[in-house]
Amino acid sequence: MAAPDLLDAEARGAEATTAARDHEALDAYSRAVVDVVESVGPAVVSLAVGDARSGRARRGARGSREDTPQGGAGSGVLLAPDGYVLTNAHVVHGAKHVEVALTDGRTFPARIIGEDVSTDLAVVRVSESGLPFARVRDVGAPRVGQLAIAIGNPLGFQSTVSTGVVSALGRSLRSRDGRLIENIVQHTAPLNPGNSGGPLVDSHGAVIGITTAIIRFAAGIGFAIPASTVAWVFAQLLAHGRVRRSWLGIGARPRPLDRRLRFALGLAVESGVEVTSVSSGSPAEKGDLRDGDQILAIDAKPTPSIDELHRALAHHPPGTTARLRVLRATKLVDVDVVPGDGT
Repeated sequence: MAAPDLLDAEARGAEATTAARDHEALDAYSRAVVDVVESVGPAVVSLAVGDARSGRARRGARGSREDTPQGGAGSGVLLAPDGYVLTNAHVVHGAKHVEVALTDGRTFPARIIGEDVSTDLAVVRVSESGLPFARVRDVGAPRVGQLAIAIGNPLGFQSTVSTGVVSALGRSLRSRDGRLIENIVQHTAPLNPGNSGGPLVDSHGAVIGITTAIIRFAAGIGFAIPASTVAWVFAQLLAHGRVRRSWLGIGARPRPLDRRLRFALGLAVESGVEVTSVSSGSPAEKGDLRDGDQILAIDAKPTPSIDELHRALAHHPPGTTARLRVLRATKLVDVDVVPGDGT
């Protein structure tokens, strides 16, 4: 009769050990979140955005123009101690009045430094120094499964924290101007309208993304602009008030290549970007790019689609020569073009 008691004691001991380990893991998780919120939370701000016509605050959810008694228009994060706030372009676009509220209760009027609709990012500034600020992750991409902490002001409730994990990397979203925003971070931290522009941070308190979109009626699916894009756009907006992108001055469409022509010319690509129009006085016209030309590559980077063409131009410095590999009728030619400084 002693054996069952012994077995029961062993089982209870194992359960106690498991419970202790679970408690320890949960406590470590809690400590990580608390530490991050305490360090990054003061740098997260609320933006009240005045309507261009009435001056009343409007909510910062995409497509929403509703007034809200909380005056919350969205979220943002201070990335410099001298008052530079990064947020979403769709939060402040067209606004005449922007007010920034800190977690300590202080509020400041702000002015828009610049915005980039193509990545849905914008910078506003308050005339104050010595402010708390967050740092952007500067080494590598986050890993799928790692902790993701979102801090923002959903529905006007300031300093709200939600947690989840990075659920996927490399997603793509269309911006309002039709460009593709690449390497989007997908995560499971619950979001609501008003979280827009707030930071997504890792367990070390580094910003791994800026919240940009949610899918309505979908549980646990949120998206954030990745840190690499954030750092690049932030620097461009501070320096120029906009993002400088190379511009050719063409109308274009994707077009598959004839299979026989591909075989005859030894081409590995299956499609290119056909030039449908060339603007007068444009870099394309000066470089002798013609209607009907099919752009196959820029600086040896294949351009099988409009998105790939945009991608190649985004990484080419304006004002410097780009070599385009072009299919003209049935011949391959190289065309040197000096792209202009577009938007």
